[in-house]
This record gives sequence, structure tokens and C-alpha cells, in this order.
Amino acid sequence: MASISTPAYPRPRLRILRLVAVVVGMMLLAGMGFGAWFYFLVRGALPQLDGKLRVAGLSAPVTVVRDGHGAPTIDAANFADLFFAQGFITAQDRLFQMDGMRRFAAGELAEILGNDFVKHDRQQRILGLRAAARKTIEIASPEDRARFEAYARGVNAYIDTHRDRLPLEFHILRYSPRPWTPEDSAVIGAQMVEDLSTSPRHALVREKILAKLGPDLTAELYVNSSWHDRPPTVSRATLDEQIKNKNKDGDDNDEDDDDDSGTDTSVTGLMPGPNVPALPPTPEMFLDERPLVIGSNNWVVSGAHTVSGKPMLSNDMHLGHQMPNLWYEAHLRSKCGSVDFDVAGVTLPGYPYVIVGHNQRIAWGFTNLGPTVEDVYIETFNSDGRYLTPDGWKQPEHRQEVIHVKGKQDVVVDVVLTRHGPIVTEMVPRETRSLALRWTLYDGVRSPFFDVDSAQKWDEFRRAFSDLDAPAQNVVYADVDGNIGYQATGKIPIRATGDGSLPENGSDDAHEWVGYVPFDKLPSVLNPPSGIIATANSRITPDKYQFSLSTEWEAPWRSARIYRVLESGKKFAAADMLSLQSDIYSEMDRFFGERFVYAVDHAKNPSSRAKAAAEIMRQWDGRMIESSAAPTIAVQSRKELVRLLLEPKLGPAPRDPTRLDATVSWKSYSWMMSTVWLENIVQHQPARWLPDVYANYDELLTAAVETAVDSDATHDSNAPQDLSSWNWGRFHPVAIQHPIFGKVPLLRHWSGPGLHPQSGSEYTVKAVSRDHGPSERITVDLANLDQSTLNLVTGEAGNLFSPYYMDQWRAWYEGFTYGWPFSAAAVEKDRTHKLVLQP
Repeated sequence: MASISTPAYPRPRLRILRLVAVVVGMMLLAGMGFGAWFYFLVRGALPQLDGKLRVAGLSAPVTVVRDGHGAPTIDAANFADLFFAQGFITAQDRLFQMDGMRRFAAGELAEILGNDFVKHDRQQRILGLRAAARKTIEIASPEDRARFEAYARGVNAYIDTHRDRLPLEFHILRYSPRPWTPEDSAVIGAQMVEDLSTSPRHALVREKILAKLGPDLTAELYVNSSWHDRPPTVSRATLDEQIKNKNKDGDDNDEDDDDDSGTDTSVTGLMPGPNVPALPPTPEMFLDERPLVIGSNNWVVSGAHTVSGKPMLSNDMHLGHQMPNLWYEAHLRSKCGSVDFDVAGVTLPGYPYVIVGHNQRIAWGFTNLGPTVEDVYIETFNSDGRYLTPDGWKQPEHRQEVIHVKGKQDVVVDVVLTRHGPIVTEMVPRETRSLALRWTLYDGVRSPFFDVDSAQKWDEFRRAFSDLDAPAQNVVYADVDGNIGYQATGKIPIRATGDGSLPENGSDDAHEWVGYVPFDKLPSVLNPPSGIIATANSRITPDKYQFSLSTEWEAPWRSARIYRVLESGKKFAAADMLSLQSDIYSEMDRFFGERFVYAVDHAKNPSSRAKAAAEIMRQWDGRMIESSAAPTIAVQSRKELVRLLLEPKLGPAPRDPTRLDATVSWKSYSWMMSTVWLENIVQHQPARWLPDVYANYDELLTAAVETAVDSDATHDSNAPQDLSSWNWGRFHPVAIQHPIFGKVPLLRHWSGPGLHPQSGSEYTVKAVSRDHGPSERITVDLANLDQSTLNLVTGEAGNLFSPYYMDQWRAWYEGFTYGWPFSAAAVEKDRTHKLVLQP
């Protein structure tokens, strides 16, 4: 019988397996190829740290020694080479950050990030930071301009030799940085001025609140001083002297030191109720949980308060978090002629010099002074486009700004310029008047930091800082001879009338700037008898000071706490300074917590939830510990108390948060001393502020607690069923992530610390929020500079795969720090890398 044969076809499953094997093999090969390409890009962008490197533009070799955290000591034969090398080395580690900072400041983000950033760019173009930067370079001395140019040449030398090895972010965004200019450095400096300026929009909000509440209640809301204030130039009288002064003057408004002595932070019982003597009356104030000007701390103590017998100076500037962190540590050395230039500290990427630190003889540290240097003027325009001045109608100037938008057509912005400054109306939602902004930045900003870095004694130091126009700073000082000092700095206007707290008529000269506060009239002190100086953004002017420096000081809680600890009589070492920088005790929150407990105890029918909350707060010692529930309950109750007080007078907040600016509401009120206003209300319990629905303040405070802990309340409450589990750290975390890598799933885990619970609050010495905190921690020991300490938030490097990208994070987060070698011998002992840049 004949047989019939069929072709031998592979089984379907076998065909699929073979296909899968081929695809997997191709994917593996592609993956290996991508991995090799990715590795090449990453490794190629890492800086050379050792050996020799030829760099065109130098006149002599420059030595760069790096320590165990990658921080460079740059040693050059002359200043041109020194600042050239500073630009080159900073670009090695931070080029993408530098480019991003200049683009952010100048309003040039849409060019690389697209249409979503046009609004930001329009704002920056209207504000005119690049135009201000251009003015800064124009007014710079020839020597300063030459140093800015040298820095720019160094950055460009790095860019030119690494076009094919740029940091990974440039490849992801598919662009290459343009050459660096001195103007780019100045615009980064201008952005720091913007970041540290109080917003002129506060004047517009205050105007609305004044129209609704009248002058008396508005004055109470916008309090600008407190009995807790500790102006650095005023030595606090002893308790005996205060009593004597009160008896002599019959004045109950002097500072009361009874509640501000000693260092004990334990809770010994409930604070007395309303029958206790009232705190001295203070002006008025605000409340917004988000800091408006991010806080900083600095202090200096004389040798009388240290174990070494020499001064110690500490500084932690609290700024917005970013990845990589803002500051770049560097040590700059050059023996040029008779000048022995030797300075170490933190630098601003993209900007030459050391900003905060020490040299061989002196040390200094900053906090923001927060002066009122931006005024809003209401201009009157006619149908011809001219505006009214005391000399008649005048044609405004115009500045054309072109915003390049990735994948879209250019956007042209016509900036209208009056005698006061640009018209900024479009930056204020639903504003119809023509608002002009006057700002000291528009006069140009002088940079004194070469002279600061070079100063060897107090007089030279003060002379250098007399040229710091903006941002105005509180500067503390110490030197190896045992002197300590304080100097307020900045160009602060004197007005014909008014203080800049409200918008003014621009058509006349009634509110014009008639000059600036003379430098020698700014608060200053050398070697105060107490041997202690501290600032933390709160009021620095003494009573009856002749000039108005700021209409909005920071609340005094941090400065009061710092003084309390430093005045304990203890002899301090560097470790004690770090402990104070990490202090998480909140006197303000403890005060409100105890008042809430007292109120619940005395209310008629408190809820069981309010009683449970009170029991948790009753045991609390005032420390904002991340594992504790009491801080969360106290803070949420305080927020509710503000709402209950303000909503009846200013109205409810609109349901649509985008319409918050449409009309005034209780959420419109935002003031850095809001907690002082609230303290005044709770202490004095004025009938004019008590809402009609409550019989007394105990019932009001109890209602605030009940609303805060009621998960079923109509407002948005996150209170858990078990209040003891409402941990502060999860409620108040820190979040730091890279702006580009943080959006890439494969890189997110390594590109930043991410989200973590944290202790502390906006009102503790360790002033922290989700988005801001200490940007560095420095302590300088003037007895032995090599015993000084410094740490950043994350690390020196901006390259994700550098060992120095995030090696300092644990120190910042867990509260320890690192040695900071300075002498030639100490730098050599700590040397990890050595690179010689050759011409």
C-alpha cells in the first residue's frame, strides 16, 4: 500500500519559543548596547580628579586637591588663574545645575522644557532679572569685572572641552549649554536677591484686608514686633534691672524675662489659665504655615563662653531644597604679590568667590535681614498710553523680550517701564490697575565678596560689607584675636512718607524714595558685654530706631530659643553648636499646646476625641519629634484656631483654590509674624476677636481641637482614628529629588533622598518643612581653624554616579557633621585626589 507523507513542520509552541528566544536575544543585545552607551555617557561626564589636565586659558599651573568628600582646594599663582580654575572646577561638578539656575533666573526654561514653562519665563522677563544683571556688570569695578570674566572663561573652557561628554541631563533634554558670561553669574546672584525678598503682593493683600477690617484690627493682624524679640545690638537687662525700670517708668510693656530664662525644655505642668498676668502687649501679626522668607540661623560667642577660650561662630542658612544641593564647598588660595588670599567656605555655583566661611583670621555667617526694598505704585495711564507724573504725562519705555519655546513659536513680551519700574499687573491675578514695581535690584548690585574674602580685621570686614547692596543680610563676625561682632547690611530705601507696606499713588512724589539708610546707621555692634550675638531673621532694630528697615520681620521663636541656650552659662564646644543647630524644641507650639489642654479641661462639653487629644498634648515636652503625635495635634489645632478667628471677619475661602485671589478671605492673610498675632489673641483674649458663636475662649480653643481631630469634619482632615498614631514625621516630611532623574523610573531610586519623615518644624532652630531646611551647617573654631566643621545637604557632585553625589545626606538627616581642614598640613593629610591644571 502506498504511504502518504506530510512535510515536517515545527510544532506551533516550538516556533513561538524560538521566536521568543530570538526576540529576547535581540533585547539582551540591545540592552547591552544601551547599557554600554549609557555607561559611556555617564563615565565620560565624571570629572577628572587626578593627574594632569591641559586647559587652555591658564597662565600658570593650578593645583586642585580634593578631600574625602570631593571638596576642592584650588591653589593658583594669581587671581586670574584662581577664578578661572574656580569656574572650571565648579563646572566639572555642577554644570547642569549652573545652566538651570541661570535659565530659571533669566526666564529661559521654556526653550528646553516646553510650553508649560512660558508662564514662569514671562514673570522673570517682566521682573527683568537679566536686565538687572547687565546693570550689575556695568557698575562693577574693573577688578571685579575681570574676576567675573576669568570665572566665565573657566566655565567655558570646561564646556568647550566636554561637548561630547556633557552631563546626562543635557542628553536627556537634547540640548547643549551656550557659553557662560559674567552676566550669567550676575543673574544667578539676582535670583538669590529675588528668593530672599519679601513679596510686594503682601501690600496688595494688606490693602484688601484694611478695606474690610479697618485700621485697628488690621494693625493687630500685621504685628511686627514681640516681647520675645532679641535685637542683636541690645543687651538684655537683668531681671532686677527690668523690675527697677518698670517701677521707675510705670510701664508694663517692657520685656518680661521670667518666661525666657534657663535652658530646661521639660513640661512641668499646665500653663496657668487666663487669670495669670498677661504678657506685655505687642503689635500685631499673621499666619501661614508656609514660611514666606525661608529662615536661617547664625550666632557667635566670645571666648568667655567656649571651652577653648576663643570665639566660635555657627551658621546654617535655611533655603529651598534642590538636587544637587545649592551650595558648593571650596577652598581658594593664591599668594599674589603681598596678598595671601586663603579663604574656605560655601560658594554659589555659577558665581565666583566664597560667600560664607572663613579665611586665616576672620569668619562670618549670614541670615536674611528681610528689608522692605520692593514698593508697589499705582500708575495712571491715559488713552494715548502715557502715564501721569508730577511733571505731566510721560511716555513709558518698552523692553521687548523674546521667549523661545521648545516645539512652539516664540512668545514676545512687551515690558512697559515707568519711572518706578516695570508694570507687573499681569503677575497679580484679577488685578486691573496698572501696578509698577520699584526694587533696589534695578539699581544694580555690587559684589563685595573679594574684599570680604580678603578682610583680616573688623574694620576691613565692615568696609567690604558696606558695598553689599542686596540681598540685605545679618552678618555675624569673629576673628582669631578674640573679637566678635554683628553688622546689618544692604541698600534699604528711605521714603518721603509711608513704609512700603501698602501700594501707593505713583502720580505724585508723596511716597518716593528720598535716599538710602546710611551704612553707618545700620545696626552694628563689636564685642558686646554679653559675649553673645545671634540672629534668626526676626527683628534686629532696637526700640525707637530712626529708620524703617522691614515691615515684616520673621517671628522671634528661633532667635529667642538660641539666646536661651547660649545664655545658659555653659562652656561650649563645636559639638554643642551642632546640637543647637539640630534643636527641635518649639516654645511657640508648646505654648499653644498647653493652652489647648487648659481649654479642653475647662470647656463645658468637650468631645471624647478632644479629650483624647488633650491627654496626648498634656504629656508633651514641646519637642517636634517625628515619632510623636502631639506636635501634629497641636499644629493642626492651631491652624483651625486661625480659621475660626478669621473666617467670620474675612469670609470663607472659595471652593476653587485657583480663585483665592479673586476676593479677600481668611486664607488671604499671610504674614511671617502671624503666630505672634495668635499668641496675643490667646493671651489677652480680646472680645473683639471672639466669634459670636462661642461663649468664651476656652470654648473657641476646644472647638479648634475638636475640628482638627475630627476625621468626619467637613473640612479636609487627615486625623487617624487612633490619634496616638498621628506621627509628626509622616505629617511633616522632607522631600528632595532631582528635577530630571526623579521622573525617570530606572534612576529615581538613586537620584535623590526622596521622601523621609523628619523632626523639627518651621519654628524650631532646626527650621524645616517639606521643601526647605538647613542648606549647610558650619561651625568655625577660632582657636583652631582645623577643628571647624561643615556639611552640606547631599554632597558636592551633581553627577548621579559620582561617589560625592549623596555622601553627606546621612550627616544632614541624622544630625552629625564632618571635620573641615584648612591649614596646608591638614589639607594635605586629608587629600584624596590631586589634579594639576596646566596651561
